[in-house]
Amino acid sequence: MPVRLTPPKPTPAALPPEAAEHLRGFLDYLQAECGLAANTRKAYRADLLKFFAHLGADRAADLPALTARDIEGFLRRLKADGLAVSSAARALAAVRTFCKYLAMMRVLDRDVSAGLDAPKKWHRLPTVLDEDGVAALLAAPDPATDPHWQRDRAILHLLYATGMRASELTGLHPGDVNFHLGVVRVLGKGAKERIVPAAESALATVREYLDQARPAITDGDEPKTLFLSRTGGPLGREDVFRIVRKYVRRSAVRGHVTPHTLRHCFATQLLSHGADLRSVQEMLGHADISTTQVYTHVDAARLKAIHKRYHPRG
Repeated sequence: MPVRLTPPKPTPAALPPEAAEHLRGFLDYLQAECGLAANTRKAYRADLLKFFAHLGADRAADLPALTARDIEGFLRRLKADGLAVSSAARALAAVRTFCKYLAMMRVLDRDVSAGLDAPKKWHRLPTVLDEDGVAALLAAPDPATDPHWQRDRAILHLLYATGMRASELTGLHPGDVNFHLGVVRVLGKGAKERIVPAAESALATVREYLDQARPAITDGDEPKTLFLSRTGGPLGREDVFRIVRKYVRRSAVRGHVTPHTLRHCFATQLLSHGADLRSVQEMLGHADISTTQVYTHVDAARLKAIHKRYHPRG
């Protein structure tokens, strides 16, 4: 029996034992061999449970008999249920990866999902703040009212200065910030490491937090993570979202602003000031440059708005 890497979540009672065992093995494979993040594994698990529910107990218990029609029927069901195209595409990605795993484990004779096309996605332009909006957000932490203002200010500045994800920020260690070189070591999706330059002003807020605020939280112990909760434990991804939303309200910035919004601002403003697409791709940690190209559409939309506002024939 293989060693279980993480304690598996209990599977629904209605799931046949064979399907449950293959699901557990698949999730272990995603962690050990593919290095997928916990949030991605959680999403794949949820999508596969929907797939098994669509198949029904008898079909789910007989995975060697799985066909492309079963998967096509699942996609039609998702469409009928009104699922967003992006969510349906992710569900298909989960099923495809699972089918590849079953073929690799010789449960399937071949990958029955190989010929299926993903639902076509439309490009939704990400929300971005202008530079004044970003400045207001970064200045929102107030020493008079916020006991952890130095930590929160460093978090906001670092998110904007590096474009890292909230989950990447919570995984940072103090040694990942190189003040001498002005860079941050980021461990991204799939445990891929990248080095991202950071503005001196952002690094100054991190240094101040490390020198003045963090020692009072650690109480003599030395936790591994850079950013700590008020009790000295590591911050979670949800904590970072909560912190950002707090200062969005404080600064009266409009719109649905999240940590990912600061990532969008980072990329868009780099491109608008002349950065090349490949460099931005590297700093964001995108595996495919087509993911980065959405920010060129954002900048084009900004230029069109400026043209319409100021050109006499706009």
